[in-house]
Amino acid sequence: MPDLIHPAPDQTFARWRGGMMKVGLSLLILFALPAPAPAQDEWSQRKCDLYKLAFHDALAAQGTTGLRPEFLGANDAFIASGCLTQGTVCARTGAEIALADLLTVMTMNEGMASTFVPFACREGSAPD
Repeated sequence: MPDLIHPAPDQTFARWRGGMMKVGLSLLILFALPAPAPAQDEWSQRKCDLYKLAFHDALAAQGTTGLRPEFLGANDAFIASGCLTQGTVCARTGAEIALADLLTVMTMNEGMASTFVPFACREGSAPD
């Protein structure tokens, strides 16, 4: 009759080796599976939603006087792109610069980097 309390050394090694093989196989399967979608995707969408709200709140507070249709349209296009087209909105007038500054502060207060906002003027498009 086998001793169940004190198994033979070769049985102990066999159990250990079998257990290690299961652990190794489990790790192999775990690392072979695709990684879950990063939380950044959710955060990117959240940032865009927050920017959209901030843009509409800032427009309501500041009004549209002094804002060119191109500036407003470029902001709308930025939002429609899922906020993926940074550097596509050039603030040229005093009112646009004030709105861009306000939106930058509002988005930073929500935890976004100042580089998130779409404001940049390309060479040859200096503010008025």
